[in-house]
Amino acid sequence: MKFADLHLHTQFSDGTFTPEELVLYAQKHGLACIALTDHDTVEGCARAGAAAAAVKMEFIPGAELTAEHADTEVHILGYFLDTHNAVLLEKLARFQADRQNRIHEMCAALNKHGIPLKAEAVFALANCKSPGRPHVARAMVKEKLIGNLDEAFERFLKKGRPAWVPKTKMSALESVQLIHQAGGLAVMAHPGLNRTDEIIPDLVAAGLDGIECFHTKHSTVMAERYLEIAEKHNLLVTGGSDCHGFSKKAPLIGTVRLPYEHVERMKSFLQARATASK
Repeated sequence: MKFADLHLHTQFSDGTFTPEELVLYAQKHGLACIALTDHDTVEGCARAGAAAAAVKMEFIPGAELTAEHADTEVHILGYFLDTHNAVLLEKLARFQADRQNRIHEMCAALNKHGIPLKAEAVFALANCKSPGRPHVARAMVKEKLIGNLDEAFERFLKKGRPAWVPKTKMSALESVQLIHQAGGLAVMAHPGLNRTDEIIPDLVAAGLDGIECFHTKHSTVMAERYLEIAEKHNLLVTGGSDCHGFSKKAPLIGTVRLPYEHVERMKSFLQARATASK
C-alpha cells in the first residue's frame, strides 16, 4: 500500500530541512508522495520536485496561505499549484514583504524590552523570503539572548506577549480564489487547531475543495469528526504531519501516513474540473 504526507515545511519558510533533506527523510519513511506547503511561498518547490523526481517519488507543489474569516485566523493549503502563476507570485511577494516588515517590528519591540536582537540577524538566519516567529526565536537562542525556543515564545513571542505582532492576512475566501486561479485545490489546514468548525460552511460556499482530516495534533476522535464533515459537504480528505524538521524537537515526517487513494481522488477531482471548464 502507498502512502503520502501532504503537509511539509522546509527552510524556505519555518522548517529546518532543505528541500533535498526533506525528500531524503520522506524516502526513509517509505512515502510514495509528498507535498511541500511552506508558508506564503512556493520558493522551495522546484528543488523539492527535482529531488523527488531523482528518487522516483511523486511530488505535489503547494503552499500554506495565512488567511482569516470572521476575525479568525485560518490556514488554507493549496495543492497542485502552478508555481509560475503571475497572480499567485505577485500576491505571495506582497505577503513576504509584510512578513519581513513584521520581523523589524518584533525586533523593535524586543529592543524596547532589553533584548538587543537586530532584524538583520534574523534575516541572515532565516535566509528565505517568508521569515516568521520561529526564526526570531532561533536568532535569540543563537545570539545567547534567551535560553531556548520555548522560553522565547513564552516570554516574548506568543500572542499577548511583549514582542507579538499580528500577521497580515488575506480573507479566506480570497485565498480559495487565488489557489483556484493558480490551477490548484484549496484545503482547510488542521481545523482541529482552529476550533472554528462553524466557518466551514462559509468556506465550502466559497469553493473550498477539502479538509485536512489527518494531522499530528488531531486525535482519532477529531479525525473522525472531520471525516464526517468532509462527507457531509462532499469535500476531499487530506492529511499530513506538518513537519518543520528539527524546529519542533523530533521531525514529525512519517507520523501521518495518508493512504494514496486520497491523492488519486484529488487528481481525479482536478481533472474533472479542468474538463468541465473547457
